[in-house]
Amino acid sequence: MLYYFLYQIIFQIYGRGSESYFFKGLNVIQYVTFRTAWATITALLISLLFGGKVIKKLADLKVGQEIREELSAEHHAKKGTPTMGGVLILVAVFISTLLWARLDSLYLWLALGATTAFGVIGFIDDYIKIVKKRSEGLTEKQKLAGQLIVSVIVWGCLFLTTSYPWNLSIPFFKETAITDITYVGPFIYLFFIIFVLLGSSNAVNLTDGMDGLAASVTFIAMSALTALTYVASDARWSNYLDITHKPEAAELTVFCGAMVGASLGFLWYNAPPAQVFMGDVGSLAIGGALGTVAILTKQEFLLPFIGGIFILEAASVMLQVGYFKFTKRNTGVGKRIFRQAPLHHHFQLEGWKEPKIVFRFVIVAILFALLSLSTLKLR
Repeated sequence: MLYYFLYQIIFQIYGRGSESYFFKGLNVIQYVTFRTAWATITALLISLLFGGKVIKKLADLKVGQEIREELSAEHHAKKGTPTMGGVLILVAVFISTLLWARLDSLYLWLALGATTAFGVIGFIDDYIKIVKKRSEGLTEKQKLAGQLIVSVIVWGCLFLTTSYPWNLSIPFFKETAITDITYVGPFIYLFFIIFVLLGSSNAVNLTDGMDGLAASVTFIAMSALTALTYVASDARWSNYLDITHKPEAAELTVFCGAMVGASLGFLWYNAPPAQVFMGDVGSLAIGGALGTVAILTKQEFLLPFIGGIFILEAASVMLQVGYFKFTKRNTGVGKRIFRQAPLHHHFQLEGWKEPKIVFRFVIVAILFALLSLSTLKLR
């Protein structure tokens, strides 16, 4: 929005040849790096300035967290803490993105739409938990059905309105990014998109179980994805690094920057001891955003590196459930790999305090983010 007002409209009125230093200075608005930086700052400030009011409103509405019975006493002490704070993240991302991005980008609207849709699913889930006092919320089938519909819509938009490359870009192999050697076609790719979006949204959702954990890992993962998105959208960098060039993804850099700022601002209130939880409305939206941007920029195979902690958390749940069912079916007694899943609960039952778990997971998340960036030259 500001791009059109400051760069397009003003220059149409005064002309681009104006000698005024003020108007010449407005040229900077055309650079996506400048707008990304300010989208990050704007989202951060919105989260910081309005976070307290949002928390108070949630408390007044008695939107308190319900705790699963099997969790530790440390978690049960948090019962009643305002939740659904992810609404703050969504609002901050939307306002800052609309202010600083060019709004003629289909990829931008796809990312915003998918993020909102996943957030709506999470909102309904949170609403059921709070109103009906059910810690489970939506059933697994209901939640997966909603996520599946959103994934198909994202694929449909790419299929009908863009020249999206239906090939797989695999890290470490530059030929897969610049040729059709891994072309799979749109219909096979549909299942890949479903897998990525369902996997990323549920992985973030599973990680959101400790004060500051999901928000801090989101900040790190989104920071790495911002850099990767910019590189993919810039012809010079993409050609130099032999990755798929996606000029349409330029404005996604602004969106990713807004997610960075919003998650960092939310962390101010979500840091231990948390004043608010993001709820499913925040975690599902963040996961949907990560997956959608990775798909649009052809970084799907880098997503496990970008959000390595999210993958570890989801994998721990799948391993736990799978091993329990396998041993129960074969021996009659279900056995567990971890003391409790997701993984952060295992370490908690091992005696680690929440802050130590969060800080150590953050360190690992940084290592994963650096690894994802290092793959740009390992091709």
